[in-house]
Amino acid sequence: MKNKAIGIVGLVLIAVIACLAIFAPLIAPYDPNAVVGPSYAKPSAEFLLGTNDVGYDIFSELVYGAQYSLLVGLTSAAIAAGIGIVVGVLSGWFGGAIDSILMKITSFFITIPYLPLVIVLTAFLPKGFISMSLILGLVSWPEIARILRSQTMKMRSREYILSIQAMGVSHWYVIRTHVIRELFPLVTYQLILRIKSSILSEAALSFLGLGEPTIKSWGSMLYYAQAKDAFMTDAWLWWVIPPGLCIAVLSFGLMLVGYVVEGNMNPEMEAAV
Repeated sequence: MKNKAIGIVGLVLIAVIACLAIFAPLIAPYDPNAVVGPSYAKPSAEFLLGTNDVGYDIFSELVYGAQYSLLVGLTSAAIAAGIGIVVGVLSGWFGGAIDSILMKITSFFITIPYLPLVIVLTAFLPKGFISMSLILGLVSWPEIARILRSQTMKMRSREYILSIQAMGVSHWYVIRTHVIRELFPLVTYQLILRIKSSILSEAALSFLGLGEPTIKSWGSMLYYAQAKDAFMTDAWLWWVIPPGLCIAVLSFGLMLVGYVVEGNMNPEMEAAV
């Protein structure tokens, strides 16, 4: 019952942010890239969160920023999970030379510090949604692969799997219909973790000025607030706190849902994470 309540709270928090992103054109009162008022206007009925140094409506920026932050999180997590599933399952199931080669590649990526690698790649590659999603996805899969490999190796020796194989069923059929299905809770948990880490990473990179400056995101809002010395005035109250709070709320919601998913896994899989 407790886990159910925690999960509901997490889903509600995620749903609120998702609604902002999905219905942004209906919720945002202004074009986030249009000058609609005086600089540094304080929150009012006309401008719910005031305006920035240029005169953009901060609430509209916040709403549209949810789109980019969520899309980057979902896309990069899907890329990481896809690569992790392929590498981890193939390595754990077939073993031998395939396992050796794939695990050496995985170990190589694991040894490279995550944040410095992401910063270097983001600094030198073209900026934008596709490159940001690819970078975060391509550096996040090794841990998923390592965990899924371990579980696949254990599943391979189970009696019911051996019985199915004894019937002459192909490896791909067993992997597709049994292994992937058994790993689904673990994959879901890892996917949630990657969404959360990707959203935080995107925000951090954008805050450092490594994101696409023309795209509205919560991280870019924080970057421009810092660059325009919002902390030197009371503008930080409506320019910095809202995007920071949105990042925290979404991360907390994902953490709660991840906690429930982890609690519903069988003990063997729970030990793997």
